[in-house]
Amino acid sequence: MAVILGIESSCDETSASICINGEIKSNIIATQAIHAKYGGVVPELASRAHQQNIIPTVDQALQQAKITKNDVDAVAFTRGPGLLGSLLVGTSFAKSFALARNIPLIDINHMQAHILAHFIDDPKPNFPFLCLTVSGGHTQIVLVKDYFDMELIGQTLDDAAGEAFDKTAKILNLPYPGGPLIDKNAKLGNPNAFKLPEPQIPDLNFSFSGLKTAILYMVQGELKKNPNFLEENMNDICASVQERIVSILLNKLKKAAKQTGVKDVAIAGGVSANSGLRESLLAMGEKYKWRVFIPKFEYCTDNAAMISIAGYHKYLKGEFVGQDVAPLARIPF
Repeated sequence: MAVILGIESSCDETSASICINGEIKSNIIATQAIHAKYGGVVPELASRAHQQNIIPTVDQALQQAKITKNDVDAVAFTRGPGLLGSLLVGTSFAKSFALARNIPLIDINHMQAHILAHFIDDPKPNFPFLCLTVSGGHTQIVLVKDYFDMELIGQTLDDAAGEAFDKTAKILNLPYPGGPLIDKNAKLGNPNAFKLPEPQIPDLNFSFSGLKTAILYMVQGELKKNPNFLEENMNDICASVQERIVSILLNKLKKAAKQTGVKDVAIAGGVSANSGLRESLLAMGEKYKWRVFIPKFEYCTDNAAMISIAGYHKYLKGEFVGQDVAPLARIPF
């Protein structure tokens, strides 16, 4: 029996999970509300909160899985990418736990783990499959050939999709985190109310900085004509913004599927919780006869279940690291 303790601390969520023989038995997430008052994640505050949360979070994960620390066979942790101070807390805890128990240590690439979250539940995609990973810091199209054989075939050249949502929310005076609020308002609006540009970026790469600027200029221009523009048009603005971001993402994904001939298509990462993206991908999948895979909401945002399932597959391969391992803010895919 392989019992894996997973630790995730890459940004502003402290999470611990227990995976037993490839089955998730617990997935505890401690969120940090303190960042809302600052309109974004404050790295120093995030790392302090991780220090406070990590022991009770791991303890709760063990209790929910009905095991003790003596039952754990290996510790998997997020090595990167992420905020260095936050990663340091999770890495240090994992190293200490593994050293005290004399068990293997497994380092995990956070972005690969988002993709491997698709192997938590059935149905599971077949290799090779395409995965669009969309989060606050990353937007990538990945050709997944095996559990740890992944080829990055497209990525953002500037802002990520999640940043486009959050920065737009700030322009609209919506509180942080703004992405879910744009999604909520978009359901009540007309996605064709405002015309926004779609960047013409070569190959399978993305760009969102131009869209963000176009939204800013559009809002500033309309406010000069009508000071109540935002209050009177909030739902339509959100719907139009969401429609454009989703179309940018899925048009590139459609292009990737055509180029590779792959029919199993998945999404992952925090933005994969967006209802517009999920619905549009399902519709596109039906149109092009794809097998579409969308993670449960609890596995979209940062969570340790994806770390422990990735750790389980590395454990089976015997891929461990030593106590000299260090976290990396940026890590090669």
